[in-house]
Amino acid sequence: MSGVLDVVVIGGGQAGLAAGYFLRRTPLSFLILDDGEAPGGAWRHAWDSLTLFSPAEWSSLPGWPMPVPQGGGYPPRDAVVRYLAAYEARYALPLLRPVRVGAVRRGAGHLLVEGADGRSWRSRAVLSATGNWGSPWIPDMPGRAVYRGRQVHSAHYRRPEDFTGQAVLVVGGGNSGAQILAEVSKVAPTTWVTEREPVFLPDDVDGRVLFERATERWQAEREGRAPAEPRGGLGDIVMVPPVREARARGVLSHSLRPFASLEADGAVWADGSRVAAGAIIWCTGFRPALGHLAPLGLPGADGRAQVGPEGRATAEPRLWLLGYGDWTGSASATLAGITRAARGAVAALSEALARDAEPPGAAAGPP
Repeated sequence: MSGVLDVVVIGGGQAGLAAGYFLRRTPLSFLILDDGEAPGGAWRHAWDSLTLFSPAEWSSLPGWPMPVPQGGGYPPRDAVVRYLAAYEARYALPLLRPVRVGAVRRGAGHLLVEGADGRSWRSRAVLSATGNWGSPWIPDMPGRAVYRGRQVHSAHYRRPEDFTGQAVLVVGGGNSGAQILAEVSKVAPTTWVTEREPVFLPDDVDGRVLFERATERWQAEREGRAPAEPRGGLGDIVMVPPVREARARGVLSHSLRPFASLEADGAVWADGSRVAAGAIIWCTGFRPALGHLAPLGLPGADGRAQVGPEGRATAEPRLWLLGYGDWTGSASATLAGITRAARGAVAALSEALARDAEPPGAAAGPP
């Protein structure tokens, strides 16, 4: 493509593909840039045994339902990757990979998207959908530099066998922490460290209920009323079969609050107690991957960008952000929630570009 595009989408994971689906239904010219070597977004990098905690019919992108796994149950990681690959092919989305975007800069009447390989694209608008996986977060813990054991973030964890026989600290009380603890505890002695007492959802609550609650919050915000009392949040632990099995073994019955520091062979708490550990798995979450927006003065001190309705950046009206979490649309970081957020962002973006294209005085009508 030459000249100035209408829209450049940065990121070809679930958020970028959902945006592409709705952009296909507009007259806008657009291109999706993805830094992955192959389709699948962040799902390609998830641990081997990961499954969704919602059925396929509740985990689909717009327009085409995710196939139900043979035998039913929740789709595994590889099924999600296959679905995303088939999805971008089904809709013939204009996608270029691998392209790592290094920077987005302001130009005269456009934004300049610069690839790390020297290529660049000019666009009237940019939709950033790079997600969070590329920015794993580990707390700045005293002693991390002197700790001699293995440290791995959940973003890079693959299988429990890699930790067989080691004493392992699993740090983090969300779904990743509980699911990784459940399988590592079968092959290694484990200690679970969580910021607060873990919150377990009832066994009959899965992603469907969580998405319904996110929808209720979204509707309540739109109507200016208080949402109903929630049954659980997206950060609470869903009792998928491996976690229920771990509960039956007593693995989930005890967790420690965070330690104060690390030493060469383990962790030290404020009261002086110690736990030896040959490995630490940090299930401590992610920050938005927004480094490419630094030339625009984004992100802020909290790692986020201030956004208005439908994810439009307040500091740069030609930029939209999609799929980073509730601050860019309720449940927008999930397969179940991205459709609503992407539809709204593309509609707002299309309307803004249409207004910009109107000749002066066109909206005023005849004299």
